[in-house]
Amino acid sequence: MRKKLRGDNGPVFDHATTTNTDLFDTLPDDIVLIVLCKLSSTSSSPSDFISVLLTCKRLNKLGVNPLVLKKSCKKSLAVRAKNWCDEAHRYLKLCVKAGNTEAYYTLGMILFYCLQNRGSGASLMAKAAIRSHAPALYSLALIQFNGSGGMKNDKDLRAGVALCCRSAYLGHVDAIRELGHCLQDGYGVRKNVTEGRRLLMQANARELSNIFRLKDRHSLDYFELFESHPVNKFLAEWFGLSVNRLDEGLRMCGYKECGRPETRMNEFRKCSGCGKVNYCSRGCQAHDWRVCHKVECAPMEEWVGHAIDDVEGDEINGVDGVGDDRTVEIRDGEVDGMQI
Repeated sequence: MRKKLRGDNGPVFDHATTTNTDLFDTLPDDIVLIVLCKLSSTSSSPSDFISVLLTCKRLNKLGVNPLVLKKSCKKSLAVRAKNWCDEAHRYLKLCVKAGNTEAYYTLGMILFYCLQNRGSGASLMAKAAIRSHAPALYSLALIQFNGSGGMKNDKDLRAGVALCCRSAYLGHVDAIRELGHCLQDGYGVRKNVTEGRRLLMQANARELSNIFRLKDRHSLDYFELFESHPVNKFLAEWFGLSVNRLDEGLRMCGYKECGRPETRMNEFRKCSGCGKVNYCSRGCQAHDWRVCHKVECAPMEEWVGHAIDDVEGDEINGVDGVGDDRTVEIRDGEVDGMQI
């Protein structure tokens, strides 16, 4: 039964209408857009944002507004490789059209390495680099250093150093380390050992500061301390799937959190110690050395093997090792004629 309420001298109110009205519908679009912008810029995964858009038609419509898409953070764009589809591709394109810098870089990396659309991928990464996106600048530097997407003669070391310098200026730790090694070795730039060492120390100091910054959160896992960009995880997962195997003769970067593949044979540099692992950059080599490669490198295994053989030989010959001094004298950076 509908009841009409009348004030003393006021208008008539429909009681059923006032009680069933959804207050959300009375909010102006501007306020809803502000809320969605805040959500897209702080969400920890794409599902956090998408689940809100599926709540109602109004949120679904306003969620793809360019103002909202432009604010999306890298975690809200972190699509899983196993979930890649035309809809995910279309969503990233909408973010790119809205001017989202993270979308420029994310879609650019996917196009360049996964979908092998080198031109479009490099163009999108360049747009992100123009907006001072440090990871995009560093990725373009590695493309120039390695000549990715082209022939060996397409390497441009000076361009790589320039891009790396800009990324290092913005505080990218791997770029600082790469630039330090370039200065130490005279790779694409005039050799300056002192400045190179200073940059390497600065990179180590920045990583140490990250450890102290996260110490209060009891985060002691290396991968959590130095978490890579979500698109690197996408690349690693993409090429880990059986349907996306690399062509014969091509290899992945030895650091499993990187995910970059070779675009031609023998593109990446090998570990100078064992020659079995390949790295796209000095930064990945430094990370992988700390994580696992320092105990897997072949020379260390050989040294341990020789030491065990010597001990077993002494036991067989009845030598207790007390009167037999096997200490090796080290001079001029050599051990028994082997450079160290």
